[in-house]
Amino acid sequence: MLCAIDIGNVNIVIGLYRGQELVRHWSLMTDRDRTVDEFGILFHNLFSLAGIDLAELDSAAVASVVPTLTPVITRTCELYLKVKPLVVGPGVKTGAVIRYDNPKEVGADRIVDAIAAHELYGGPVVVVDFSGTATTVDVVSAEGEYLGGAIAPGIGVSTEALFERAARLPRVELSRPKSVIGKNNIATLQAGIIFGFAGLVDALVRRVLAELGTKARVVATGGYADLIASESETIDEVNPFLTLTGLRIIHERNQ
Repeated sequence: MLCAIDIGNVNIVIGLYRGQELVRHWSLMTDRDRTVDEFGILFHNLFSLAGIDLAELDSAAVASVVPTLTPVITRTCELYLKVKPLVVGPGVKTGAVIRYDNPKEVGADRIVDAIAAHELYGGPVVVVDFSGTATTVDVVSAEGEYLGGAIAPGIGVSTEALFERAARLPRVELSRPKSVIGKNNIATLQAGIIFGFAGLVDALVRRVLAELGTKARVVATGGYADLIASESETIDEVNPFLTLTGLRIIHERNQ
């Protein structure tokens, strides 16, 4: 059984694969102050409550955009899961050519998403990842090359900055408003955030497709994907487990 771990700035997502089947998954808040032992206890409790025997685990794969947590999770896997994890980065076989000025600058999660999208949907394909800190648009060629993309502020970061700087605006639940013309502060905030980010993504995707000069499937993932994709005119499909799938695929390619 493979334990796939995606370490993001806001959440750590864990998935357990038996072969190609995702049998369980969890999402934890990213806490940069947790120790190896704390993560070990947390993992042990999650697996125990799910009825997963740690003896079933024989491998792990990690993608991280939080450098300080990478060695912590790596050591947790070694001590508590009894496996040496494959950490996506330089020297790891991904099967993709990275057409970036400096390939080391590309976040591991973006590469993992791109590989999973091309494997599942073919190419060319565009991946839109809605995390809390950043909204990324990544482009993969028909041959599976990672071509690059765009990064915009994430919904979580943007809204938190707005709430902190505007004293009279309340924190609101992120849900679709009835109208883009809001009649109160809650409705107007929801309209601006939901419809605004949908418009941002659609504008970026249209420019990407125009530059590619060809049609491409557009796949969304990340915590806010369902919410924004329902208002988008360019997103074709939502896959909440794209990153975990990519970790599984990369692990298989390195066996």
